[in-house]
Amino acid sequence: MGWKPDRDADDPRLFPPQVVVEVKALACALPSEQGIPLSRFSHADIAREAIARGIVASISGATVWRWLSADAIKPWRIRGWIFPRDPAFAEKAGRVLDLYQGIWDGQPLGPDDYVISADEKTSIQARHRIHPSLPPASGRIARVEFEYERKGALAYLAAWDVRRAKVFGRCEASTGIEAHHRLVDQVMQAEPYRSARRVFWVTDNGSSHRGEISVARLREWHPNAIQVHTPVHASWLNQVEIYFSVIQRKVLTPSDFTDTSAIETRLLEFQNHYENYAKPFEWRFTRRDLMELLARITASARRPLDQAG
Repeated sequence: MGWKPDRDADDPRLFPPQVVVEVKALACALPSEQGIPLSRFSHADIAREAIARGIVASISGATVWRWLSADAIKPWRIRGWIFPRDPAFAEKAGRVLDLYQGIWDGQPLGPDDYVISADEKTSIQARHRIHPSLPPASGRIARVEFEYERKGALAYLAAWDVRRAKVFGRCEASTGIEAHHRLVDQVMQAEPYRSARRVFWVTDNGSSHRGEISVARLREWHPNAIQVHTPVHASWLNQVEIYFSVIQRKVLTPSDFTDTSAIETRLLEFQNHYENYAKPFEWRFTRRDLMELLARITASARRPLDQAG
């Protein structure tokens, strides 16, 4: 009747709420701004720092982990991102998203309008493995030799028809205006693009197709071609990047090629193979979603630090 369980020093009932708040605030701070020579915190690091600062006399990393998990705070995890800095971000991104929804200047696209997403995948390395790769077997995954010889590099330029799931691609020694011109001609000299009313080219702001000069240049090459730039640092709006991710997974990883011609052959053969089962990407992110996202980003950037958690 008189038995009571022993309570550990880390029992949450022994810590006042203010301690929990201070530990969570510490977890939500950048170590470098706190004078701590770390790039990111672990729960053990936070526990040690809380003791060193006199926030608490004793605490374990497991207790810190439980407190942080309650609010989904994970300072040991990092996600790279680029903050939108283009002053016309919403306007430029909105035009691209409208095209994906089949709209231009508030009007539906016609049956003879096409949307092309284009970009370059640069510096694809030909890595020739010192020992031949081994296929998988029962109880053994495929093996790829760690050591390799560099056999050169090339660039892969691709254009993805957003609504038809048609892909055009070519390999070049390097990127540039002339290489981009060859890709454009490859698409625009083929039907139905040659006779189309309008062909919208969605591109980023890379050096091969940057600025209003590029817009005029494309129109000069092909009068029915209209270039539409994504905002600066917004490659995620360019659908061809999805195709590039497929290329990376299915063709280029692992990299085991005797030379650049082997890469070119594999890439161009994959194009034909992929079109046998490819479908338009299910792009669901709309202009409305964009505005809601930008509103959340703006609100988060303006939120006081003591409320950022």
